[in-house]
Amino acid sequence: MPLERDQEGHTYVLHPNGQRSHYILDDFTDPWKPRETILIQHGFGRHAEFWYHWIPVLSRKYRIVRRDLRGHGRSSYPNASDSYDYSTNTVLEEVLDTLDQLGFQKVHFLGESTGGMLGEILAAKYPDRLLSLTICSTPTHLPPPALKLFAFGRPDWPTACRELGSRGWAEALSKIPGTIPITDSEYLPWYLETISVSDGEGLAGYARFLSKLDARPFLNDIKVPMLILAPSSSAAVTVEAMEGLKKEVEAAGTRVNLEVIDGPGHEIYVTQAERCQAAFLDFLRGGELGKD
Repeated sequence: MPLERDQEGHTYVLHPNGQRSHYILDDFTDPWKPRETILIQHGFGRHAEFWYHWIPVLSRKYRIVRRDLRGHGRSSYPNASDSYDYSTNTVLEEVLDTLDQLGFQKVHFLGESTGGMLGEILAAKYPDRLLSLTICSTPTHLPPPALKLFAFGRPDWPTACRELGSRGWAEALSKIPGTIPITDSEYLPWYLETISVSDGEGLAGYARFLSKLDARPFLNDIKVPMLILAPSSSAAVTVEAMEGLKKEVEAAGTRVNLEVIDGPGHEIYVTQAERCQAAFLDFLRGGELGKD
């Protein structure tokens, strides 16, 4: 399937199922040197553009692919009349198809929040495609209280996305302590404007998918080196849960590093970006991650 570029210069992969995935490729490495690739997969509601501040730090030594999830950012989403199979296999196949079309056999997977859940399952099912797995503020599943919270008084989470729209849903989320970091008075307006690129209907479809996604059955099958970036004060994940995750994956003989990142909120990739980046790069540089 062909790679695509629109009139504004945005780049896309067209999948065999007819859906398009938007991606941003950054590479400022020395062209005559071998380099590895990092795939960044954002959390719910966000998209590739939210990771702009990581690129100067990472892209001098690594090739970076930022990919919009189904229904997020500039990626397409299926209509109600489409015969799209909104399943874990489909979503993972689209991740792999993106890598295949871009010509990348193996990557370091960096997943934030629910994006990390996909990474855990991908690492278990397709270990030959990953050099390493890093998760940041990532739950293993979304329990009923979280789903009720995300519904904001509507019948369910997808309905809230559909009725409030992406911007309205994010604005409601921002009012809950421990979610969106609001330390800069100009940050939230930018956040809401940037998140509005996504369509509420697209988020609704992915919310329905996430409501049933559960990485727990796959944890014992993760065989690639793993880094856990655990927020100290998140409304979605606890340090104790991340310590339990580390022990469970390690029980299968996998190397796991856990870094507790002190700071406010769930989105430590923003509030504590420098600390997260330093821990991530130290992890990538350690051991023999790039060796088959």
